[in-house]
Formats: sequence, structure tokens, C-alpha cells
Amino acid sequence: MFTKQDKETIESRGLSVSAIEEQLAHFQEGFPPLDIVEPAVPGNGITQLDQAEQNRYAARYEGWKGTRVKFVPASGAASRMFSHLFQAQEELQTGGKQALNANALLFFERLKEFAFYPLLEKQPIDLSDKQQVLRSLLTDEGLGYAQLPKGLIPFHKYAEGPKTPFEEHLTEAALSTANPDGTAAVHFTVSEEHEPLFKALWEQIQEAVTLRFGLTFAVSFSNQSPSTDTLAVQMNNTPFRNDDGSLLFRPGGHGALLKNLHTLKEDLIVIRNIDNVVPETRLEPVLFWRKVLAGFLLDCQHQAHDYIRILKKNKADKDLVHEVVDFLKKTFCITRLPLNYDNIPECASALIAVLDRPIRVCGMVPVSGEPGGGPFKVREEDGSISLQILEEVQLGGKKYPSTHFNPVDIVCSIKNPMGNLYDLQKFADPKTGFISHKTMEGRELRALEWPGLWNGAMSRWNTVFVEVPLSTFNPVKTAIDLLRKEHNN
Repeated sequence: MFTKQDKETIESRGLSVSAIEEQLAHFQEGFPPLDIVEPAVPGNGITQLDQAEQNRYAARYEGWKGTRVKFVPASGAASRMFSHLFQAQEELQTGGKQALNANALLFFERLKEFAFYPLLEKQPIDLSDKQQVLRSLLTDEGLGYAQLPKGLIPFHKYAEGPKTPFEEHLTEAALSTANPDGTAAVHFTVSEEHEPLFKALWEQIQEAVTLRFGLTFAVSFSNQSPSTDTLAVQMNNTPFRNDDGSLLFRPGGHGALLKNLHTLKEDLIVIRNIDNVVPETRLEPVLFWRKVLAGFLLDCQHQAHDYIRILKKNKADKDLVHEVVDFLKKTFCITRLPLNYDNIPECASALIAVLDRPIRVCGMVPVSGEPGGGPFKVREEDGSISLQILEEVQLGGKKYPSTHFNPVDIVCSIKNPMGNLYDLQKFADPKTGFISHKTMEGRELRALEWPGLWNGAMSRWNTVFVEVPLSTFNPVKTAIDLLRKEHNN
């Protein structure tokens, strides 16, 4: 199936032919279905905090002296933001015989409201000519936004000029995840081709941002390893080839970022997507709830680590074993553990293994019609039940009466009680990948997605779902989203 050139290409990406054959087997056989018990809902998987609890957890975090870092997946391409404008280009090329799609009409009607409009005004074009506007906005003839990552597109208007999501994340970090020593650490995962552009913007704004917040910023970048890419296939599951006959590889999804996450050494990590930002005037609930989630995490971690130490010293304490079982149920919603209560020391050892895992606290918003993953209770192979975040494609076509969806922030700890990093790969479930359908230059293909960063890649983490308000979740999936009041000052 593979030519000599194919094999050289595979090996140059840090892969092997046997690894590619395993990927092809996934396309043929699929992934085993999950044993979904039910959606996680308030009182049964999703924690709701009253005002006093919120304030207590926020204060807990504010008084904490440990290290923290913000982790921002930022390799998402802006091309998908402008899909309706690509469609409009085709519609305009018909000579006006075809009406513009509704999103494109709205885009032109409210063009002056976009943060990037002042930059568009400076282009040598006729702003009344729709085709010129689109060429200037999307192509290298002008601003070239279709070729940029989402993190470098001007999202929000300010008196001093527009700001990108990259800049907004630095502001968030300064106001919510600054370290006690006066540093603010932010790590962005970006594509290799765009890293120089991010670094150039950082060099441009670094002095002003540092002076404004009085902090020393530790801004770092990493790329998704080519060894995590997956081979694309045609609809008949044979390798998809480009026009020149070469194999087509695609990034293996957010799950491939687990290696990037594992490079961080801080005690607490906040994960938030690059496009989930708001102008500073709307930051208050975002900052407050991040502190709440972080304080909740610190409490969970402290108790879990305490129980590990105590269980190791008191493995024959039956009451302690029952206390820990109750803690796992109430805190992480882990139930039906396969424990043999006739052998308490064996139970204690089993519970230590369950406690001794990375921990994540996920902010979950009420359902509002937005697409995204959802919180569920899933039965594991050993019969135990745990909390998981699932993508729609993992639901096997079934519809569930979910009340919440999508993690807004994930606040997590990847260190054990001794302060050493966990081997995160050991806590991922390789069986929770999935197959998605894509197109490439008009040709259909099937793509293999590794277990998502907050799905299967964190499948065996101890998890808490906390309800957060919708005001903390403002993703930008299309350019039209920038006209919402949450983004349009």
C-alpha cells in the first residue's frame, strides 16, 4: 500500500508504518461505543455553589501561594471564522445572479462595527465594492486573515486600537493567574508556521503590557508534534492522496496537546481556548469564576492527598475506607467501585490508586443552543462510574436531555502528593478517539481524531463539574459572533 516515498514521509514525521497501519485499522473497525449511563445534571454530577461557597473558594485561591500558569490552545485557523465570506465570494462571482447568504449580508451591513474595520479602511480599496472588501480582508492582497490563526485576528475595539485574542488572554492572566512573585505565565500551543507571528506581536506589545500590569510575563509557545498527526483516508478507508500523489496528514485534534500540557511544571494550570475571550469591560464574571474553580480544585486536591497519606498508614481502618468511598462519591461522582469489603487492606490500596490521579475542575454552562461537548456519567470497564466530557460524535447518534454543555475553563493539577508530575499518558483512554468527516478542496475524506484533551485524554482524571454562568462562555466560531453584545462594545 505504501511506496518508498510514502515510508520516507511517514518516518520524517516521527511515525512508523506499523503506527499508520494501526490508524488504518481504527478507520476500518471504529472505536468501541461508550457505556453512557446518563447525563450529569445538577445534584447528580454537576455541583452548584451558593454565594457563600463561591466567595469562600475564591478567597481560598487568592490566599494561595503556589505557582500557576494559563494554557491556551491557539492553533485554530481563522479560515473557518470566515466560511460565510468564502461562500459570498462565490456568490458574487456569479455576477449577482445568486443572492448573498444571510451572514454575508449582515457582515456587509454592519461592517463598520468590526474591530478590524479601521485596518480595512487603510487598504487601497473601494469599501463599497464587496468583492474588493473580501479580497482585501481574506487574501494576501490585503490583511490576509484567512491565512492567520484565530488568535491573531482583531476581535475587540479599544480607544488605543483593536486587540486580538492573544492580547486578551494576557490581560486575563495578569488579572487572575499572576504568581505571588510578580510573574504571569501563559503558554500558547500554536502551529509552527504561525509561531513567528505570535512572537512578533508579543515583542511589539511586551513593554506596554509589562508596564501596565507591573508584572514580568513568561510567555511561551509550543507546537503540536508531527508524530501526533494522523493519516487521512478516502471514504473507502484507503489513504487520501494530494494531487501530487503524496499522503495527506492532519493534526490529531486537541488530544495531541497532552504532550504539550505535560511540559508545564506549575502547581495549578488553567486551560481556556483562544477564541473564548471578552473585552475587559466584561471580564468580571470570568475572573471571579476562575478563582472559584481554582479554590475548589485546591480543596479537592488537599483532601485527596491527605487521604492518600492517611490510607497508606491505616490500611486496616474500615471506617476510613468507607469515609474515602463517600468522599469519592460526593466529590468526583465516582460510584460502584469494585471493592471487596471482606479485605479492607485491599480496599485501601484500591482507593489509593483511585485518589492518586490528576485532578480537574471544569466550569460547565447551562445549555443555550450552542454546539459543544457535554457532561456525562460513563461506566468504565471495571464497572465503576465516573464523570466524562463527551463530544456529540461519541453519543452514537442518541439524543440526551442534557442540562449543561462544554467546559468553559478547566482548572487542573497534574502533580502527585510528592509534588512530582504524573505521566499523563497513563490516564488517557486510547479507545475514546473518533472518526470525523471533512473535505479537502471539494473532496470528502475521513479524519482520525485522537482522544480529545478534555475528553478521552483526561478520561482517567478525577473530575468535578461546577456550574458557571453563561457570561463566562463567549466563543467566537464565526466572524458574525463578533457582532454580539459580548464582543461588540
